[in-house]
Amino acid sequence: MTDKLRGRSAVVTGAGRGIGRAVALLLAQEGASVVVNDPGVNVDGTGHDAGPADQVRDEIKVAGGNAVANYDDVSKAKGGENMVRQCVDAFGRIDILINVAGILRDRMIFNMAEDEWDAVINVHLKGHFNTIKPASQLMRQQRYGRIVNFSSISGLRGNSGQANYGAAKAGIAGLTRVVARDLGRYGVTTNCIAPGAFTRMVAQVPDTTRQLRAARGMGPQPSSANRPTEMTAEHVAPMTVWLCTDDAWNVNGKIFHVSGGTVSLAQEESPIRQIQKDGKWTVEELQFLAPNFLFAGVQNPAPPPPDLEIPGRPAQSAATG
Repeated sequence: MTDKLRGRSAVVTGAGRGIGRAVALLLAQEGASVVVNDPGVNVDGTGHDAGPADQVRDEIKVAGGNAVANYDDVSKAKGGENMVRQCVDAFGRIDILINVAGILRDRMIFNMAEDEWDAVINVHLKGHFNTIKPASQLMRQQRYGRIVNFSSISGLRGNSGQANYGAAKAGIAGLTRVVARDLGRYGVTTNCIAPGAFTRMVAQVPDTTRQLRAARGMGPQPSSANRPTEMTAEHVAPMTVWLCTDDAWNVNGKIFHVSGGTVSLAQEESPIRQIQKDGKWTVEELQFLAPNFLFAGVQNPAPPPPDLEIPGRPAQSAATG
């Protein structure tokens, strides 16, 4: 290791397992003192177990690092405040905040209950706010900080059965870009990782859902039977940790896809094609220009089956798919 984070202190949410654990361990290996946050809940957010956070804390200490365990709930404002305060009390300051904590309650939108929506939004999107706000207040004062958030391909491109999760993860991407603009002038960077790794959360997805997502162009959907050794949580950690170093001082407001040995910079949302005129478009004008220019060659991510009668769809399209 290079000791790039010697003297820095960090809070990592969801650090008891998976990607959070891998990140916490690597931060410590690079010299950072770490608050290992994890209430030890099940994948759906229920239950409590201090074991995961304690185990990572102990593993860091055995290796010669410095860490404390935290069991607060990120979905509560007090939880975010507590873990930031604990970092300052234990290590003197907070330099790094990494938001990994998350839960899943997958359901097709027409079957999703309000509490399933609320629980996922509260842990992911509100959870990011609950930690970023108190951390940013201190980072702004000290004119230094590194914040790394976690989004998902589900929020950036969409995944069947994940309206709550996808909405939260899309919100986190937007939150990242805004917080970067709010804090950049104070020497604080805010970036985002969209990871691809086989973790406990991924293992909970039924094989039928994996097959559906793969058929709809969402890329490989590994199952527990063919767990890919090249898509581990440990593969996600290095880029996450590098964004926390001084070398990344000028990287701000960016989203990175990280999976296996691949790290890619995401394209920011921007117009790729436009039509323009003086005045207002008519529906009749758009009837021709929209499909023949704006959407020409653009793929529908979830087209209806060929045998379904769709008003306005040419007969040839219905027949050929």
